[in-house]
Amino acid sequence: MKKTVYILILSLTFSCFSNAQEKKYFSDESIEAFNKRMQWFKEAKYGMFIHFGLYSQLSGVYQNDTIKGYAEWIQAKSDIAAQDYAMLTHSFNPKDFNANEIVSIAKKAGMKYIVITTKHHEGFCLWDSKYTDFDVANTPFKRDILAELSTACQENGIKFGTYYSIIDWHHSSQQRNTSGNDSWSRWGNVQMKAGQRPVYIKYIKNQIKELIDNYDTDILWFDGDWVDWWNNDKGIDLYNYIRGLKPEIIINNRVGKRKSFKKDFGTPEQEHLSNNVEYEWEACYTMNDSWGFKIDDTNWKSAVTIYNKLNEINSNGGNFLLNVGPDGNGNIPLKSKKTLLKVGEMLKMN
Repeated sequence: MKKTVYILILSLTFSCFSNAQEKKYFSDESIEAFNKRMQWFKEAKYGMFIHFGLYSQLSGVYQNDTIKGYAEWIQAKSDIAAQDYAMLTHSFNPKDFNANEIVSIAKKAGMKYIVITTKHHEGFCLWDSKYTDFDVANTPFKRDILAELSTACQENGIKFGTYYSIIDWHHSSQQRNTSGNDSWSRWGNVQMKAGQRPVYIKYIKNQIKELIDNYDTDILWFDGDWVDWWNNDKGIDLYNYIRGLKPEIIINNRVGKRKSFKKDFGTPEQEHLSNNVEYEWEACYTMNDSWGFKIDDTNWKSAVTIYNKLNEINSNGGNFLLNVGPDGNGNIPLKSKKTLLKVGEMLKMN
């Protein structure tokens, strides 16, 4: 099979995948077709990341103790068993969640797309999935958060993206690594049970199909690729499956191993590239120190810092995905809102 110019250009960053791995959509897309598919993304330059889940209502506190680290990792940091953590579904009721307001803030801030954590590592789904009961439909809230947000995005000309974690602390296929001596080795490197990987991959594909069919997601933003039971072969297979469902969709590089896989775009986290590279990329940052809402985290970046960071990232060919973490009631923190709107005013002036 003849290589395309695009594959030749990116061969180093794709870590020399074999012909057997170069399947339909991965190798057959010309550089012209790739650029056309990526055009809106490259022009967007600035987007909103939303980390929202069961962890949001804990606010970084468990059993009256403030837990160190990212708020969305509180299950791992506190070593909470999956069945105990699942009890949070009984109190999940973000009654103030307002998709129209969130999209309005993003638009006024100058953002062109939104990516929300549809399923973070905790495994909880923000939509009514046919393939699990561990979802928003089985909470007091019940409303379909993704339906509301995707509709608001469409009505306001904002692209809609969905984050999906490859690892899942709730799914029966995986188990806490009992040999681990800290939260990362126990939960970050969650173990796959014997013979269960095909079962879980089918689960992933079923849910991804729901996100595409039901919400017409424009971006699939994966995470959790670091576990040893996931590799580039599995990532390419999933990538091809997704492109078969929606050829024009954009997928981040964490569908495979982020260090060697760069298609469709690289994803440096809490840092950004200082020069132009021969692949598309997007830097994601928090507005304070945590992705999920953490009540005692007041280390906010200023509007000037964010504005300057946006300009630097864009000048080096990247997009800027800036995170907000709604609280347990579904409200974007007031400080985040004010800062975003200030950056929007600065962008209009300049």
